[in-house]
Amino acid sequence: MGKQIPELEEQHIKFIAAQKLFFVGTATADSRINVSPKGMDSFRVLGPNRVIWLNMTGSGNETSAHVQTDGRMTVMFCAFTGKPLILRLYGQARVIHPYDTDWEELFAQFPPIPGARQVFDLQVDLVQTSCGMAVPYFDYVEEREQLINWASKQGEAGIHQYWHDKNQQSLDGIPTHILEGE
Repeated sequence: MGKQIPELEEQHIKFIAAQKLFFVGTATADSRINVSPKGMDSFRVLGPNRVIWLNMTGSGNETSAHVQTDGRMTVMFCAFTGKPLILRLYGQARVIHPYDTDWEELFAQFPPIPGARQVFDLQVDLVQTSCGMAVPYFDYVEEREQLINWASKQGEAGIHQYWHDKNQQSLDGIPTHILEGE
């Protein structure tokens, strides 16, 4: 059943690579708890205690605000096919914006996706597995293209305007610093 270990093992890395969906949870000491589903080709394992994921432009920017205030993050993967498994990664994250010095190096780990706004770099200090026997089976059909199409249509100037209008603070008024450095 469940197990807790200090780092990712090879079978965890293989499991992550096969997943099409993951969930990210963050909060500050006094904010709302945010859980976000993530997809696309946006997750990379850089080592047994380090993962990164590419964050796309969306209607909110809760994860960024939370991580810059309180770096705690949980990433969860669930097996929707095959053998049941839930895999959680716990640790401290940091946000890398396009204006940060290590943006180019980390962004280069992913295919160029229009609307990319941040990379999250998670230092994993606990890996937990649990059975996942209550998670239903789901079949993967295909990726949705709407977000990429929308971001492509906006262009760089339109994306920056969207960040200005919609992504500068969390629901609780916590700043995201998305436009600092410009």
